[in-house]
Amino acid sequence: MKKLFSFLCVITSFSFAFAQPKNPVSFNFEAKKKSVGFYEIVITSTVQAPWHIYSQNTDKGGPIPTKISFKPNPLIKLESKIQEVGKLQKIFDKTFGVNVMYYSNSVKFIQIAKVKSGIKTNISGTIEYMVCDDKECLPPKKQNFELTLQ
Repeated sequence: MKKLFSFLCVITSFSFAFAQPKNPVSFNFEAKKKSVGFYEIVITSTVQAPWHIYSQNTDKGGPIPTKISFKPNPLIKLESKIQEVGKLQKIFDKTFGVNVMYYSNSVKFIQIAKVKSGIKTNISGTIEYMVCDDKECLPPKKQNFELTLQ
């Protein structure tokens, strides 16, 4: 009886291990000081093959585009649109019926921020994203971040 119970426990633990939600994306958040009062906020997304993450500029009617939101901070002024740096792929997706733009492997999202001179503060926000492969899409996820600017 003990052997049967042990066997069932092992089988159950394996099924729970394989039932874990997929998370094929990891993020690195970094603030690079460029000059006095100016920072590059760099969000690097690393995506496991065969998954891909969508551009901020994917057509409506398709998958959820990546969206980066910064919490308001009166000490910080966002200077530009968020730039995407990576190998952008554009295709017509038959499933969605629209053109989609996405990145495989990795992409950097870069935002320039100006901080009032001589001030130490934090910048925080959320990145919302969706990933798909050739067979399935995972539900959209959100990842919070916070960086110190000094």
